[in-house]
Amino acid sequence: MRSGTAGLVVGAGATVVVVAAALIQAAGDNPALNLALSISVPAKYQDLIEEAGNTCPEVTPNLLAALLTQESGFNPKAKSPVGAQGIAQFMPSTWESSGIDGNGDGKRDVYDPEDAIPSSAKYLCGIADDVKDVPGNKQSNMLAAYNAGTGAVLKYKGVPPYKETQNYVRSISALAGKTSKGGKPGTAVTAHQGVTAVKAAQTMLGKPYSWGGGDTSGPSTGTCCSPRGISGAETSGFDCSGLTLYAYEKVGIILPRTAAAQYAASEPVKPKGMRIGDLVFYGSSASSIHHVGIYIGGGYMIDAPRPGTKVRFSPLDSMRDLLGVARPVHSSTKEI
Repeated sequence: MRSGTAGLVVGAGATVVVVAAALIQAAGDNPALNLALSISVPAKYQDLIEEAGNTCPEVTPNLLAALLTQESGFNPKAKSPVGAQGIAQFMPSTWESSGIDGNGDGKRDVYDPEDAIPSSAKYLCGIADDVKDVPGNKQSNMLAAYNAGTGAVLKYKGVPPYKETQNYVRSISALAGKTSKGGKPGTAVTAHQGVTAVKAAQTMLGKPYSWGGGDTSGPSTGTCCSPRGISGAETSGFDCSGLTLYAYEKVGIILPRTAAAQYAASEPVKPKGMRIGDLVFYGSSASSIHHVGIYIGGGYMIDAPRPGTKVRFSPLDSMRDLLGVARPVHSSTKEI
C-alpha cells in the first residue's frame, strides 16, 4: 500500500500549504469534481451519465441526468405520441444523423442506453456550439434548442417565447441545480460529496488539536488523555476523527467517533481509485488504527495530526504505517 501511494507525493516542508491549497482550488475549478453527479439516478446508469456528462463544458452529469429524468424518467423503451424514442427521446431523423455507437458493439440502437446516453451528450454539445454566440445563459439556450430546435433559439436570440420550451428549460435547470445531502443506506459518498467534505474540513485549518475534541457541530473541548498523557479537556479543537466526523456531517454522513470505527464503516478503495474526500487510515491493523485524514489529491491529506499541532495539510507519507484508504458509506443509523 505504501509503495502504491509514494509516487503521489509532490513535496514536503514549507511547500505543503501552498501545494495543497492549489489542489483544493483546482478541485473547485474542475467540472468533473465540482459538478459530479449528485442527484438521484438509477445505479445502472450512473457511470454512463458521469462519463457522458463531461463531454463539453456546457453539459454536466447533473444536467444530463435532469434531462433524462424529464424526457423519459430513465425508461430506455420509452416512446412518445409524436414518435420520440428511447431514454433520451430522440426523433428518428435526429437519431439517424446524431446517434452514435457508444458501447462499440457495431450497432447504433436508440433503445440501448449505452448508445443513447452518450449520443444525447454529444448532441447537446453540438447544439451548444451552434448557439454559442446567442446572448444569455449558454446552458439555457442549449436546452431550449434541444427542445424547440436550434433555429428557434437563433431566431429569438435566446430561449423562444414558447410556454412548453420555457417550462422545459426551467424544470431541467432547477433539477440539475439540486444536490443531495445524504443518500441511501449502503451507498458510498459521491465525488461531489467528497469535495464538499474537504471544503468543510478546510474551513477548520489552524484549529488546535484537542484529544477527543470535535463533533458534528465543530470544535469542542476534548477529554483526558492521549497515550502520552496529554489532556484535551482545556482545549477547544479537533482530534483526527473529530475532524472527519465534522466534515462528513456536512454531506449527510454521520461517521462513528473513532478512527478504527470509521474505517469499519467505510468501503475500502484501491490506491489507483483514490479520489478527493476519501479517508486515509494509519495503523498496523484494522483494530489498531490510530490516525485518519481526508485525502485532498496529489499525495496530501487534511488532518489533525497530534497534540501540539493544528489542523493542517500533511503528506500521506508523514506517518510510516499507512494501512489503507476507504470511502465513507451512508448508514441508516445516527451513531456518533
